[in-house]
Amino acid sequence: MSFRCSALTHALRWVAAAGIVASLTGCTQQLSVETADIPSWEATALPTTATTVAEGAGRILDTQPVISTENVPGGSYTLTLACEGGGKAFLTARAGEGELIRLGAACNGARESIKIDLPEAGPLEIAASSVDAPLLYAYHLVARN
Repeated sequence: MSFRCSALTHALRWVAAAGIVASLTGCTQQLSVETADIPSWEATALPTTATTVAEGAGRILDTQPVISTENVPGGSYTLTLACEGGGKAFLTARAGEGELIRLGAACNGARESIKIDLPEAGPLEIAASSVDAPLLYAYHLVARN
């Protein structure tokens, strides 16, 4: 009788453990890049501040860069990038003819920032890209004091 109780107890422990594992894996939802609500994701991944001068967010679905241009006053700034979806995203910012800065971030919810100085007002071209598409990206340019 004790052998059957021991075997039954052992079997029930395995069933319980399997149920816990199944319920935990069901709780971890993966973000669907194709159907994600970008403004909601951006609001949590990279909230806007009072000193935000330029910002952008979107999807990178293939290896083609997503390019935007912002008119920015001269000054000192912090450029921050966040992404989600796996792999790594990159930003390239250009003012005028020269390359200004390159910034990369791992797409695991972490943010990466870099300080930049723009000597004069003008257009700032920002290109977001990745070889690990699809993913979501968000950036903002914030004035430093």
